[in-house]
Amino acid sequence: MVHLPWTTVDVRQGPALVMASEFHLTQVRRTPSFLLDALRIRRQVMTADGALGIALEARPLHRTFRTMSAWRDRAALDAFVRAEPHRTTMVRHRTGMAASRFVFWATDELPVRWPDAVRRLADDEPDGPPPGAVP
Repeated sequence: MVHLPWTTVDVRQGPALVMASEFHLTQVRRTPSFLLDALRIRRQVMTADGALGIALEARPLHRTFRTMSAWRDRAALDAFVRAEPHRTTMVRHRTGMAASRFVFWATDELPVRWPDAVRRLADDEPDGPPPGAVP
């Protein structure tokens, strides 16, 4: 397992928009490239305007990846999703996805904890890309 704990990008007070995601790949052979791209996107978050924090959990042999990130607002998250390398990565890995889940919620408490994100992901039905994603 690869576990990158919560990293605070910007310390601020007030409400934040949290996004948790879970990705299941179709084949184990796809995991190395997906993991490398996940790490690139993590670096992108670290410099993105409006990003407050991020965490990553990967289970490569199970073909499962989870992320949590917090944002100043929806506009900041949507701008990040449309920027590189996230934009190209979504397109490149779309055909290798068995399932994806995205959940969003507002909170005043950062950092976000994995048990809360995992519970929210389990309560939600699988869906497509989050709003603002490039088709």
